[in-house]
Amino acid sequence: MAQRSNIGLRALRTFCVAARHESFRTAAEELFITPSAVSHQIKSLEQELGEPLFDRNSRDLRLTGVGRALFEEACPLMDQLDEVVARHRKGFRSSSIRMSVQPFFASEWFVPRLKEFSAAHPEIDIKVGTSDETPETHPADADLSIRLFRTPPPGMMSDLLMPLTLVPAGSPDFKKGLKVRDGRILSDFPLLVHDTYPTAWKQWSRAAGLELPANGKVTRLDSMIAVVRACERGLGAALVPVPLADLWFKYGSIVRLFSQPIVADVSYYLVVREDRADDPAVAVLRNWILQNFRETGSVSPMKFPDPG
Repeated sequence: MAQRSNIGLRALRTFCVAARHESFRTAAEELFITPSAVSHQIKSLEQELGEPLFDRNSRDLRLTGVGRALFEEACPLMDQLDEVVARHRKGFRSSSIRMSVQPFFASEWFVPRLKEFSAAHPEIDIKVGTSDETPETHPADADLSIRLFRTPPPGMMSDLLMPLTLVPAGSPDFKKGLKVRDGRILSDFPLLVHDTYPTAWKQWSRAAGLELPANGKVTRLDSMIAVVRACERGLGAALVPVPLADLWFKYGSIVRLFSQPIVADVSYYLVVREDRADDPAVAVLRNWILQNFRETGSVSPMKFPDPG
């Protein structure tokens, strides 16, 4: 009798997703787990098989010969298994929707609430992509997107969700050392700057009527998640989006340094491709997003000059 395998379906599914993207990070985003969890499951699978599935010595993650063979044989079987389970699901009517959501909006607002939608609509499968934070782009392969635009993209159904509103924040210890007198910040005040909004601190300084220290240290970062993390670790003051970062403030990871906000000339829009707008599943998701994420108030925007 052949020895029974202990290989779990979860590990095999994780392997198939990681192999398809050749990226543990991208697999983690698709599966809504951490990259370390992806790595752990694949290591367990490799131990069970007694063979490495990925070449980790090269700069890019690549499949080994054994990994490639397993991917080609196992992944079609996983797809078939999903179809079999789906056919026997009560009231099954499968719909698949591809979404693009900017990373900070996805991590802080959309993904934490997605369980609620999935519980109410188990027949709708959603694939969420969190592409880079370049504004004004609706990915060609997405049915819907939540992204930043100055004006709604032409030829698509668009709904305004909220303007990008930023408030100055820092760690609790950072705020303890803050000194302000006569409209000037006198204490050490290193700035964390998002590459997309290089002039935002100057705009805030003018609006708040507070002079920033001259020749202060500036750290530039290319994502809002990185900006907020650096702020939490006490590396400097950051302009943080609200209400998206409300949980960070609630739990005291970061605190407001000043009450004055600024409102950018870009806003989060929900964008739907016109050829998908009449799809019942897309319509259900669109309505749920508008009910849960659209801000009813409005604030006059402050224009950020384009870089350069």
